[in-house]
Amino acid sequence: MAHGTQKLLGFPFAESGPAAFSLSWTAGVIELVCGALIAAGFLTRAAAFLASGMMAVAYWIAHAPQDFFPVNNGGDAAILYCFVFLYLVFAGPGPWSVDAMRSQATPR
Repeated sequence: MAHGTQKLLGFPFAESGPAAFSLSWTAGVIELVCGALIAAGFLTRAAAFLASGMMAVAYWIAHAPQDFFPVNNGGDAAILYCFVFLYLVFAGPGPWSVDAMRSQATPR
């Protein structure tokens, strides 16, 4: 969520926000919304899938053209987030998540 608030709101310490509906603005919206959903455990799998794809695109657009190796191009954090979000897609939310509470409340 911190990266999304930095891109969209300039908090903390950003020079200026990106133009609305630009690629950077869209990434900020996805980071902020999906980060909040994952933190709350609400619609976790869908939010993690979207966030994982966004991090993969961010790596290939911003980091990969500089150098092939993530250590050299500064994209190691993007790859890490991509695979952590991908793990959450398959593992799902934890037992204390909103999704878990919703599934217990739904009669089967």
